[in-house]
Amino acid sequence: MNKTITYPELKEGELYSGILLGEDGEPDHHVILLPNNAVNLTWDEAMKFASDAGGDLPTRREQSLLFANIPDLRGCYWSNTQHSGESGSAWCQDFGHGYQGWSFTGNKCRARAVRRSVI
Repeated sequence: MNKTITYPELKEGELYSGILLGEDGEPDHHVILLPNNAVNLTWDEAMKFASDAGGDLPTRREQSLLFANIPDLRGCYWSNTQHSGESGSAWCQDFGHGYQGWSFTGNKCRARAVRRSVI
């Protein structure tokens, strides 16, 4: 099935990051990076930051898209995805090198929120 893709309207300070494909291989949703940046947050604090900004922390797949399409990001940022094999940990993305790894949720990383626009 081919979907007609309409790009979302961006609000001030937002950056269009790209389209993420769904499980069927078809375009699923747009990823929009919200403008605010936070540093030195635990994972719980980062989740609250993103919610308060009107969005969510990006998933691991969305972080890969951000790494590919938003070259100005630097540093390590939390994802919204907890690590299933390590209790009390969550995935994060190093935007300097592209590495994804996990960190204990009590450690401090950066946070950026995204919003999603379903296609």
